[in-house]
Amino acid sequence: METLNMQTAQYLDPAVWSAPAKKSPFDLTDKTIIVTGGGGILGRGMCAALASQGARVAVVEMNMGAAQAGVEAVLAAAPEAETLPIECDVACPKSVAAMTEAVIGRFGDIHVLCNNAATKTNDLNAFFAPFEEFSLETWRAIMSVNLDGMFLVAQSVGKRMVAQGKGGSIIQTASIYGVIAPDQRIYEGSRFMDRQINSPAVYSASKAGVIGLSKYLASYWGSAGIRVNTISPGGVESGQNETFQMRYSARVPLGRMAQKNEIESALVFLASDASGYITGQNLVVDGGLSCW
Repeated sequence: METLNMQTAQYLDPAVWSAPAKKSPFDLTDKTIIVTGGGGILGRGMCAALASQGARVAVVEMNMGAAQAGVEAVLAAAPEAETLPIECDVACPKSVAAMTEAVIGRFGDIHVLCNNAATKTNDLNAFFAPFEEFSLETWRAIMSVNLDGMFLVAQSVGKRMVAQGKGGSIIQTASIYGVIAPDQRIYEGSRFMDRQINSPAVYSASKAGVIGLSKYLASYWGSAGIRVNTISPGGVESGQNETFQMRYSARVPLGRMAQKNEIESALVFLASDASGYITGQNLVVDGGLSCW
C-alpha cells in the first residue's frame, strides 16, 4: 500500500504534469519560410499549410495584389500568423536580392525556401501553341521564370542560409511532366478556363531542369546542412472540364486527380524536421501515374 501511495503521489506531482509536451517533428514554429508564387493556385494553399504549423511566411509574387491574396489565405487558416507580402520578379537578379533583404529585415534568419514560382506568360494562345509553331520568344519567357527564376532565388536565399550556418531546407516545385512525358491522348476534347489545353514541351523541359538543379544543389550544399528536394505534383483538380478529369484519372492507379491539400502535406513534410535526413530527392505526388 505504501508503494502504491508513493506511485500515486508521483503522478499527482505538478512538476510531472507541467513538463512540456514533446515537439512534433512537423512543427514549424519560429521558422521563417519564403514561398515564391505564393498567390497562385497551389501557392496559396502551401502558404496556409505552412502557417498552420506555426511558420512565419513571406508570400512572394509578381505583383502585390497576388501576394496579398496569398496573405489572406494564410490568415484565413492561421489568424495569428506573421506574414509579409512581397512583390518580386524572380527573373530579375536585383528584384530577387531586394526580396531576400526584405525578408531578412522583417524576420531575420531564413530557414526554409519554397521555390514555387512558374509562369504560362500572359499569352495563353502562345503557351498552348503546337510544338511546331511554338515561338522562341515564348520559350525564353517561360524559361526565364520556371528555370532561371529558380536559379536566382535559390542562389540568393541559399547564400544567406550558408552564411547563417544553421542549415535549412529548400523545396523546389517541379512536375510529373519533368519525369515522364504527357500522354497526348488525354487532351482530346480537354479544356481549362474554356480553352483547349495541352502540356507544352517548354513546361516539361523547364521542370526537368528544376529536378536536375535540385539534385546538384543538394550535393553542393550538403556539407552546410542545407537540404534540397523537389516536389513533382501530378495533375491537381483545379477547374478542368469533365472530359479532362475523366481521361486523366483513367491513367492513374488511384483513379483520380490530386487535391491541393495532398501537395501541401508533402511540402510541410519536406520543410520540417520530419524529413531531416532526406535531401536530393524528387517526391512524386502523382497517385501512381508514373509507376506504369
